[in-house]
This record gives sequence, C-alpha cells and structure tokens, in this order.
Amino acid sequence: MQPTGVVENSKATKNPLKELLNYGQSMWLDYIRRDLLTTGKLKQMVEEDGLRGMTSNPSIFEKAIGESSLYDDILKTLASRKDLDATARFEQIAIRDIQDAADILRPVYQESNFRDGYVSLEVSPYLARKTQETMDEARRLWKTVKRDNVMIKVPGTAEGIPAIRQLISEGININVTLLFAQEVYEKVAEAHIAGLEDLAARGGNLKKIAGVASFFISRIDTLIDSLLNEKLKSTSDASQQALLKSLLGKVAIANGKLTYQRYLKIFSGAKWQALAAKGAQTQRVLWASTSTKNPQYRDVMYVEELIGSDTVDTMPPATIDAFRAHGRVRNSLTEDVSGAKKVMDDLARAGVSMKEVTDKLTNDGVKLFADAFDKLLAAVAKSTQAKG
Repeated sequence: MQPTGVVENSKATKNPLKELLNYGQSMWLDYIRRDLLTTGKLKQMVEEDGLRGMTSNPSIFEKAIGESSLYDDILKTLASRKDLDATARFEQIAIRDIQDAADILRPVYQESNFRDGYVSLEVSPYLARKTQETMDEARRLWKTVKRDNVMIKVPGTAEGIPAIRQLISEGININVTLLFAQEVYEKVAEAHIAGLEDLAARGGNLKKIAGVASFFISRIDTLIDSLLNEKLKSTSDASQQALLKSLLGKVAIANGKLTYQRYLKIFSGAKWQALAAKGAQTQRVLWASTSTKNPQYRDVMYVEELIGSDTVDTMPPATIDAFRAHGRVRNSLTEDVSGAKKVMDDLARAGVSMKEVTDKLTNDGVKLFADAFDKLLAAVAKSTQAKG
C-alpha cells in the first residue's frame, strides 16, 4: 500500500517542507515505487512540497517489488527472458523506474542549474569492498541509464574512496553512501575535489558534475544509546549516571553539526575557489537515515536539528508526512557548535569510542545492504517465476 499521506498535502499557506529551501536545504525523497511515477504523485510532491530529488537502495526496491502488484507487467515480460539472471532482471525494473523518475525531475535539474533534480541508483552492495568492480559497475549503470540527472551510489568504504575520485574525474555524478565518521567524510570530500581537479586537467566541463556525501544520522543514536543504556545499568555513581543520560539522543546531531563544519572548511579557500571559478559545485552533505527510531524522541528531530545552507535531507515518506504536519524550520545546523564539541568530548569521557561505533556501523551497513539485495533478488526470482 502507498504510505498514508505521502502526497496528501495541506493547502495551508506555509508548508514547512517548502520552507526548507529558504534555508538553503533541499528535500529529497528516500523512496521509489512505480505508482509515484505513473500517477503524477511525484510531480505533485515537486509542486506542493518542494521536492528536489530522490534516493533509492536495495531495501526500498525489495519492498516496492515484493509487496505490490505494480510491477506485474514488467515481471511478466521478464519471465520469458531466460537469458537474464535475477540481477539482470532487477536492473531492467530498476532502470525503468530511475529513468522515469529522472525525467519527471528534469525540470528541477534545469531550473536549479544542475544542483538538484537527481535520482540515485546504487552499485551492487556485494562490491562494497572491491574498488575496480565498483568502478566497472558504476560506469556500466551510468551508460545504461543515460540520464544526466542521475547519481550513482558508491559506499564510502576504504575501497570505495579511490573509486569516487576516478568516477568523478570521468564526469559521473556520485552519491557517496554509508558515511558515519567525520574523518571518513573528509577523505570522501577530498576524493571529490581531486576528481574534479583531474577532470579539469583534462579539459572537462565541471559545471554539470554534482555529488553528495550521504551522512547517516539516526543509526548513530540507535547504537550509541544502546551502549549508554548498558553502562547506566552497571553504575550507581550519580555523576556518571548524569553524564550518560545527558548523551542519550544527542550524539548523532552533534556529529552531523561537526561534519558540516568540516564541509565549510574544505569547500572554501584558494584551492576550492580555483575549481569554483571553473563552475565546480560543492559536494553537499546529505543527511540520510533521518527517520526517528526511538518513539521517545520527536519524530522530526533529525530534520529540525540539521537545517542549513547547501545541504540535502533525504526523508522517507513517513518523515515527510510528519514534517509537513508539524515541522519547525530554523537555521539549526550552525547553532551551538561548541555544545556539539562538548557532546563528543563527553562521549569519550563516558568511555564510548566514536571510532569503534562508526567502524561497526559501516561494516553493519555493508552487510545490511547486501542482505537486502539478497532478499530483493529472491523476490525478483520468485515473482518472475510466478508470472511465467
């Protein structure tokens, strides 16, 4: 079923989703399904909610294909294609959706001077630790989709980072995914800049190259809160308990704010200005995993607290609905940076290693996406057999 209210927009004068643009933030949809494209719902979201782009991943496609009848037409056609394995059949389905979504968003792409209007398609999660294979697949998908306003998603693993530089240098738009650590983000931003420099050295056109660095938010609090709660169970010291409690639900936003400070520093100064003079765009930070997992927290917390200039927030349908209904907009991303630093210092003082947390989240994220891809391919195989 279509998530309730995903495009049931209020006719009120002010829509908080559209107001985000006034603060320099672009709202993207972390979701894709056939009916959004065929019924005019995606176009309606562009017009009424100020939607500026879309992201997808294996889990989203698995739900779309496995839990609806919207793909019966193409699944029936693919059932007779004995030359295609499950992966190739999935690509036929995904590429049709990505192309159609990109075409609907093309006016945004053109109006924004190539800054927005993008749809993201992920390389196989099985390749997250393989540099050459990631590059080969990204090139193949880019050529197959044939849309300027598409981004190919590459994970920000140690093996993915050299691929990012090379692909940017070839003029391919890249959405770097699975970022959790500030230090890894810096390497990703530097890879983007180096790729642009390589492209410029070859006389390439920088104006139409776009990239985002997808920094995951709520997963950080989910893991850290569990660690803090375990520590709370094992201490009776009042001051230690107060310290631990003060950190609950605070680390992900603090980490995001400090990452943005690194963005501001990296994309400034003489080195960047030389590229900007040639038309280069900054690689914006994109906030991903923005749905609130803990019911005790405000359901739009991860949107409200990370609003700032030159950023993207990709939201699932339920978060879009919630923010439209009661979101509050302010320039929050640069508020109380010193407080964000204190949170990270206090976390270390509490005995929680941020590096261990972000390393675990990255490894878990690679596995989660691979598991989702397994389910997706199984759903495609089952559906095409049933339609045959």
